[in-house]
Amino acid sequence: MKAARISDKIWALHADIETDDLFEGIWPIPDGVSLNSYLVKGEKVALIDLVRDWSGAADKLKAQLDNLGISIDSIDYLILNHLEPDHTGWLAEFKKQNPNVEILATAKGVELVKSFYKIEDGLRAVKSGDSLDLGGVSLVFEEIPNVHWPETMVTFEPESGVLFACDAFGGFGKLGNRLFDDEYYAEDHAFFEAESLRYYANIVSSFSLFVKKAIQKLAALDIKVVAPSHGIIFREKPQRIIDRYAKYAGYMEGPQEKEVCVVWGSMYGNTEKGLQAALKGLEDEGVPYSLHRVPNEDVSYVLADAYKSAGILIAMPTYEYKMFPPMAYVLDLFERKHVWSRKALRIGSWGWVGGAKKEYEAKIAPLKWDCIEPVEWAGAADEDTLKLLRERGRELARAVKGA
Repeated sequence: MKAARISDKIWALHADIETDDLFEGIWPIPDGVSLNSYLVKGEKVALIDLVRDWSGAADKLKAQLDNLGISIDSIDYLILNHLEPDHTGWLAEFKKQNPNVEILATAKGVELVKSFYKIEDGLRAVKSGDSLDLGGVSLVFEEIPNVHWPETMVTFEPESGVLFACDAFGGFGKLGNRLFDDEYYAEDHAFFEAESLRYYANIVSSFSLFVKKAIQKLAALDIKVVAPSHGIIFREKPQRIIDRYAKYAGYMEGPQEKEVCVVWGSMYGNTEKGLQAALKGLEDEGVPYSLHRVPNEDVSYVLADAYKSAGILIAMPTYEYKMFPPMAYVLDLFERKHVWSRKALRIGSWGWVGGAKKEYEAKIAPLKWDCIEPVEWAGAADEDTLKLLRERGRELARAVKGA
């Protein structure tokens, strides 16, 4: 595809990544992900953010530069907002093809250029308020540390109001030939909203306090276009993605959506049968819920729903005196990704002996969950236990509605 014009002096360069590889080596991307770079052309030329040579992304970048009549060695400046290798993996080869390019990043970013790519020359550290005059167009830099790496910044072009945001305001999902928000229908936006939540929960959620600070800091800019390095470029309604990220950042400590994320695993059906009773309790109170079975479903999707939900229902059997192992992994990620301050209920069966309680309580201690009294039972649940499970489901639902 050709480069997409954003303004008379700015173009988007785009590669869709379609692969069985996992994003960051962890997260599935069955619907792909985009890598977006940007060219700004005045008397001098700047390229903002790069690519990893992944699914032919480097060749796609070069082809779009060729389409604009720009050779790699004619680029004067390479601006690296964020040093994660999906945006810099091709840097060593780029430097070989353009040894005179000047690379701009924050001071911490410059150190990462040195450590990742062993490049020592042609580096310039920039900080908030610094600018770069290209002749007829200028760029301004603003540091937004820990969104989501400590060296992160954004680049802003004041005349057009384009914010080059790198991983800030990004999302999963390939774009094809439509890069801009006004090229999509409502059902498309629903898909990309779900994928931006999953991206946020998987990649950014641990740093939500810093996201809030960054959004406050960027509010002083007259932003007319949000141009991230993953996902849709918002030129019609740029505030839509900013507001979405503000909402996601707020989920960490609340309020969250008044719904329940149900995460369950069952070995021989006994925990599953008990879960059905608890779900009836949620339904009695009219509280919506999402349902995720582990390990059958990838935890990437569990995280997305857990991160937005005010309630968590954990259903799992005891396994060899401890927690069901796939659930232990889920709860470990809940801690890492700061799924904090939820209303929670744990239920589950055991065979010859229980034992999950001690490990579970240790796992959730950092999460600051407000827990409903758990229900455990031996073997198959009897009618009294099923009635109790239904009532516990109602209790959780009422707690969520009151959250």
